[in-house]
Amino acid sequence: MDKLILRTGSPGSTIDPAVYGHFAEHLGRCIYEGIWVGPDSPIPNTQGIRNDVLAALRALKVPVLRWPGGCFADEYHWKDGIGPKEQRKRMVNTHWGGVVEDNSFGTHEFMLLCELLGCEPYINGNVGSGTVQEMSEWVEYLTFDGESPMAQLRAKNGHPKAWKVKYFGVGNESWGCGGNMRPELYADVYRRYQTFVRNYGENKIYRIACGANVADYKWTEVLMREATRFFDGLTLHHYAWGPGPDWESKGMATGFAASEWYNILQNARRMDELITRHSAIMDQYDPEKRVSMIVDEWGAWYKVESGTNPGFLYQQNTIRDALVAGLTLNIFHKHADRVRMANLAQTVNVLQSVILTDKEKMLLTPTYHVMRMYQGHQGARVLDLTLPENPVLAGDPSLPRFSVTASVDQAEVVRISICHLDPEASATLDLTLPPEMVGRKVVGEVLTAPKMDSHNTFDAPEAVKPMAFTAFRSTAKGLELTLPARSVTVLTLRN
Repeated sequence: MDKLILRTGSPGSTIDPAVYGHFAEHLGRCIYEGIWVGPDSPIPNTQGIRNDVLAALRALKVPVLRWPGGCFADEYHWKDGIGPKEQRKRMVNTHWGGVVEDNSFGTHEFMLLCELLGCEPYINGNVGSGTVQEMSEWVEYLTFDGESPMAQLRAKNGHPKAWKVKYFGVGNESWGCGGNMRPELYADVYRRYQTFVRNYGENKIYRIACGANVADYKWTEVLMREATRFFDGLTLHHYAWGPGPDWESKGMATGFAASEWYNILQNARRMDELITRHSAIMDQYDPEKRVSMIVDEWGAWYKVESGTNPGFLYQQNTIRDALVAGLTLNIFHKHADRVRMANLAQTVNVLQSVILTDKEKMLLTPTYHVMRMYQGHQGARVLDLTLPENPVLAGDPSLPRFSVTASVDQAEVVRISICHLDPEASATLDLTLPPEMVGRKVVGEVLTAPKMDSHNTFDAPEAVKPMAFTAFRSTAKGLELTLPARSVTVLTLRN
């Protein structure tokens, strides 16, 4: 029997709720059809935002939403998306499928969405094809509550009062689709652009610089050396794909071989190494950890579903992806002292989404269920939860059997989350609790499925869903747990 030990003596860093953030790009059917259907749609909506998606995201307690991209951000000119709909410019979305973007979802619509969700907006500005003036005027349009050309324009477009905008990103993937810059050039460009991302009144902008692509440690070194004092957050992007080493050799979301189960989960686990090594560089220039690491793109990336536009990045979502989500969140908790925001890619119908739609139909993915099950960790403090010996599964590549995390909130409620990565066999865990916690009331919830690629469809939208977890018994020192194969389990311990 494997051992798991919880210690509560000295809680660690607080898990910033923004670690549970989401990302909505003008890509495929994420915005259009996924979130925005327009006020005249027969699909029930609130001022054009579809009600079923809105309700599902509210239930997730989304803390922050990133928009408009992604690669789209650096070809997006915000003035094209304001004013009367019939007067808005139409453009070609050159990054994603070559479709026409009619700009019917723009600044006002996004800010309405954030208001309806009760979340912080995270806006990504255009550096790649935009000007300093354009970015400066967008911040003024959003946040200046006085007399100015942009404030007057905002009022003319129906919103006299300024919004509150906390997070603003200066460019996206500037090493690639955002300009193919070298780090030395981007550091200088960033310094220039951020100068004009001004704070108006009581609105204080949290400036976010474009960080590294996966293991580009030189990028982090240069940005930290040349521009640390000018930003509050530095991004990191990492996607889990396989079975090959590069993103062109992605596998399928369903119907995959057992080896691809191990490959994707091991690739997702690489997030721990990346955060550790990038953090070590950041520590040299910022030992007090003032600057946050912002993992604003993460998730699993597969080949698109057959018959769909390859530029739309539409993929299914299985119990394997639920485990990708759970173990990645566990890694973010481990690094809560530095990682203070993360944005799952993407919210609806794109990559590892939490929601899929088909016209008037909607379903919740296994990833959605994990994000909802983990909600209680938001704003809680990390606890020491250790596996003295974490057995290694005999797959190729090899994979630890478990990924675990624990936290305690202000009400002294303790939550323990366990990802059991074995695709075939159940496991028994002996959980040792501190003496004062033995005998506490325990409530459990588990997400599992009969096959490695079990997923929800519009014909069977609840094939994979959480259920009560009761496979545990009390012991003299804690609990004995019997965990099903390929499962995510969350235990809540209350006084």
